[in-house]
Order: sequence, then structure tokens, then C-alpha cells
Amino acid sequence: MAKDESSDSQKQILFWGCFIALITTAFSFVGRMFLIDTWSVEFELDPAEAGRLTGIGIWPFALSIILFSLFIDQIGYKTAMICAFAGHIVWTIMAIAAYCVSDKATGFQLLYWGSLVCALGNGAVEAFINPVVATMFSKEKTKWLNILHAGWPGGLVITGLLLIGIDTFAKDTPWAVKIGLIGVPAVVYFLMLIGLKFPESERVKAGVSYKDMLSEFGVGGAAIVAVLLVLQLIDFFTVGGTVQIGLGFKLGFVALGLALVAGFGVYTQSFGRPLLLFLIIIMMPLATTEIGTDGWITSIMEGIAKTQGFHAGWILVYTSAIMLVMRFFAGPIVHNLSPLGLLAISALLAILGLGYLSFAQGAAIFIAATLYGFGKTFFWPTMLGVVSEQCPRGGALTLNAISGIGMLAVGTLGFPYIGTLQPKAQLNAIVENKELHAKLPGLVENGKVVPVTVKRSYEVLPYTILDDAAVEALTKKLPAADAAAATKELTDTKSRSKQRALLDMAMFPTFMLICYGVLIFYFKSKGGYKPVDLEHAPTHAAADEY
Repeated sequence: MAKDESSDSQKQILFWGCFIALITTAFSFVGRMFLIDTWSVEFELDPAEAGRLTGIGIWPFALSIILFSLFIDQIGYKTAMICAFAGHIVWTIMAIAAYCVSDKATGFQLLYWGSLVCALGNGAVEAFINPVVATMFSKEKTKWLNILHAGWPGGLVITGLLLIGIDTFAKDTPWAVKIGLIGVPAVVYFLMLIGLKFPESERVKAGVSYKDMLSEFGVGGAAIVAVLLVLQLIDFFTVGGTVQIGLGFKLGFVALGLALVAGFGVYTQSFGRPLLLFLIIIMMPLATTEIGTDGWITSIMEGIAKTQGFHAGWILVYTSAIMLVMRFFAGPIVHNLSPLGLLAISALLAILGLGYLSFAQGAAIFIAATLYGFGKTFFWPTMLGVVSEQCPRGGALTLNAISGIGMLAVGTLGFPYIGTLQPKAQLNAIVENKELHAKLPGLVENGKVVPVTVKRSYEVLPYTILDDAAVEALTKKLPAADAAAATKELTDTKSRSKQRALLDMAMFPTFMLICYGVLIFYFKSKGGYKPVDLEHAPTHAAADEY
């Protein structure tokens, strides 16, 4: 028999079950990120293509969390939890199978599609944990959402330490074992939550209608989702870039996006709350700053880490440990600074951290990582807290949709864009290396790298990479000893240069800082930041005048 939902013991078990479910999503994320270089070698991927493989493990999260949010009040939080568990177990099986099959093409397909299934499971996790915790702790949403989301860095730390330990003490361990670690927390949260009764959402309790919930999101929110979704569908059906679809199919996806937006508009007859749409815009660079950087940081810092004698994964583990500790202390910090003040300071620290990290050496790497770690700590859960406090009529949809849009943006544009910054940094480093020019004639002419290839990712991201085949042709013209020396110099230059991409990534928190400044002045003009009381909240049409 299910326990009484009002009991303190169930409340605690429910919260910590949600916490471990979030840890599980971190297990899946960091496990894949630690292996991206391994998979790049095994499946012969360039940085942007590796970013696309990373993206397939991210953007379906957005679809899952948004779709579940539309119907989660009807199907129940427990159903979403069961779907999440199924996704995590199926991913584990498919990833292990990808390692075991002898045919690399088949293995890659298992890995690719399995990543999609895992992302759907991760989205289902966020779809139920955020509204459950916001409902249970309706008077302290920002505080408890921050504590809940300590599960994310907690999972990064645990998984990172396990994987670094494996790489250090058991280097020959198959990568399938590393991926299989996700099964442990998945089973734990399932057993903790399957027998519990989940609470009714705050929106439902307050009697806010389903249409009012959708109206809060409005056509504006639907349009943002549609644009990102169309870009992703076009890329998705190109089969990883190996098969190009025709203009008719692309126009069909555009028509589908327009139809979804039109249908949403006809039903809701609402553009959506301007405040919510502004927060959605901020969430896209926020997700790229946190999730995108975390996803790439191990690969970006690999070269400099080797020269400094430490595992690149320590940077992710270290910054995640900062997040884990600090999110438990979010309550008093938010009380003293206000959510928007905390977000503005966080953006400033992230700018300084990424900028410093782009050129830091030795111990200074971890000083820079400290700034970045403190900067990214409160981004995600505090934004969820602001949305939940300012747009409670949107219920699970607005709370989860902003997470979904953030993940859709980082999966569709963020990860691939960061991937394109790395070959750009490599080409710049090659141009600057005069010694390399002397060793490999024909590599650089008139201040530009000659053997290059232009590619395009997600229809909107052109990027230029070094043409390895052309470089190999240049080296074949040299004596064997000179060719070996030139190849080594080129490899070292490319490896060291990726760190520079972090400076370009500081553009994202810079944009966020400007936006938070605008919001701070906006709320100051309204008498200060105050959470909206759902029982006395106005309709969405007048809410921004509240």
C-alpha cells in the first residue's frame, strides 16, 4: 500500500529518490563525455562530428521533458519515473552491445540510437523531479531546487572519480564497463520510488486550467521550440551527415514547425508571458555555458593536461565538487543576494573563469577552474527557481520547458558550435607557429592555412577544418625524418591549441550578465523581486504588471 503523501518520511524518501535519479542522468552524461575522444578515434570523427554524437545524447532530452510536461499531470509523475528507468536500462544494454559487436558501423549505430534513448530517459527524470520538489517545498522553491540539483554535480564527481580511477589503475578496462556504471543508480532510484505516492502538482491544486498553463508558455515559447526542433530534425535525418535529404524534406520539417506553432496559437490565443520568453532566451546560452563546457572540457584540456602531468577529467571533477558543496548552501546565499543578484555574480565569475582557463598553465589551471566552478554552480537550479516563482501558473510545463529548451539549444547548437571553435583555434595556432611553417612547407601561405576543408553542421554552422589527407600529401614530399618531426610538431600544436576555444565561450555568460542586469532593473522598478503567490496571481495577460 502506498504511504500517506503528507508523511515526513515519505517526503524525505521521495526527495532523495529524485536526487539519485538526477545523479543517474549525470552518470550517463559524464560517462559519454569521458569517452568522446575514444569514440572519435574508433569511429573516425572530427571535432564537430563528435559534437553531433554528443548532441544526440542531449537534444532528445528536450523533447522528452517538454512532451512529458504537457501530459504529466494526466499520466502521473510515477509513470514518467518508470519511463526514465526504462530509458536508462535500454541505453546500458545498447552501449554494451555496441562495444561487443565486431562491425564498427553496427556498433556506431547502437551507440548513436542508444544515446537517443538515454537522452529521452534523462528528460523523463527532469520532467518529474522538478515539479515534485517545487510542489513539496512551494515556499522555498529556489533553495530546494538548488539542493535537488546538487545531484547533478554529485553524479559528475562520483562518475568522474570512478572513471579516472579506472584510467589510472586499470587502463585496459573496456569502455563498455564505464558506460555500464549507470545501471547502479538507476536501479537504486527505481526501488526507492516505485512504492511511493507522488504529490499532486501545485497548479492542479490551485485550480489553474490546462489552457491557462499553455497560455503562460504561449506562441512565443512554441516558436522557439519549433525553430530548434526543425534544425535538429533536418540534421537527424541526414543520418549523421552521411546522407543528405532533399529540399522537399527540409521544407516539410519547416511546415511541421509552423503547423505546431499555429496550432498552439489557435488553442491558447496567447503570445506568452514576455518575462518567461526573456528567461527562455537567457537559458540557451546558460545551458551552453554549463552543460556545453562540461561536455567538452575534458577533451579541450586533454593536450595541456598531458603536458602538465594530470588527467584532464580532474577539471570536471573539481568544478563539479564545488557545485556539489555550494548548492547545499543556496538558501542563505539566495536570501542575502536575491536570485537575480546571485545569477549576475555567477555570470561574472564564469566570464573570468573561462577567460583565465583559456591560457592558464600549471596550478593556475585550477585557480581558473575555481572561478568557473563557482560561476556555474547556481545557474541552472536558480533559473528554475526564478521561473517557478515568477510563472507558477505554467505549472510543470514552464518549469520543465525552460530546461528542455536549454538542453535542446545546447544539443542542437551549443555542442556542435563549441566543436567548431576547436578547429578554428587549431588553425590560428598553426598560423602562429613559425617553426612549423619551416618544417612543413606549403602548410601556410599568405598568413592562411592552405590544406583546409569547409563543412557545415546543423545547416547553420559552417566551419573550417584541417584537411588531413592534403597534409599527409605534403609530408610525403619530405624525407622520412623530416616528415616525422613535422607531423609531431603539427600534432602537438593542434593538441595545445584547443584550450584557446574557452575564451570564445566566455561570450555566453557575457550575454547572460547583460540580461540579468536588465531583469534586476526591471524588478527594482516594480518594487523589488518577489515570488508570485499562485493563489492570488493574476492571469498571464496581466502578470508582468503584477
